[in-house]
Amino acid sequence: MVKLNKIYTRTGDKGETGLGDGSRLPKHAPRVAAYGDIDETNSILGLAVIALQASSDGHSDLISILARIQNDLFDLGADLCVPEQDVEEPGSSLRMTASQVENLEHDIDTLNAGLEPLTSFVLPGGTAAAAHLHHCRTVARRAERTITELATQTAINEHALTYINRLSDLLFVMARVANTASVGDVLWKPGGER
Repeated sequence: MVKLNKIYTRTGDKGETGLGDGSRLPKHAPRVAAYGDIDETNSILGLAVIALQASSDGHSDLISILARIQNDLFDLGADLCVPEQDVEEPGSSLRMTASQVENLEHDIDTLNAGLEPLTSFVLPGGTAAAAHLHHCRTVARRAERTITELATQTAINEHALTYINRLSDLLFVMARVANTASVGDVLWKPGGER
């Protein structure tokens, strides 16, 4: 259980931060950037939830999925902030699991089944909720790039990388669902504005 009695500690005032295992890294280190991008992804998801709640369509199904994902993203951040050990006791560190990835795949399949096949690329926009979901998708893609960079330097949990890859796919599908009841997909028209 996490207990925070004090919000500021002054331990980061010189440009370093503490990891979950007690070690310290510069705040610009790839590992810190990776879990920082996950935190940003989670924050934007919060905006998407608010926009979905405010929409006339309600989208309680999407809101329920996003609540689970926001929790998963804290798990992902925890996974990334504790470097993997060569030999790690099962359960000694919070790690992403295959079942969390499978949940996303199930959500993608379920939501996508109700959508028309695409005939063009989709432009970010439409409803406010869809725009927030697209924004979150692009930040999740950045997080994926940051995590893959980290993986070139050190071992990471394979499910962490797979999870963020599937999440951006799910957010794309969710944005389409958020637009379905009102404006529909906003489609790219190649050269259409010349």
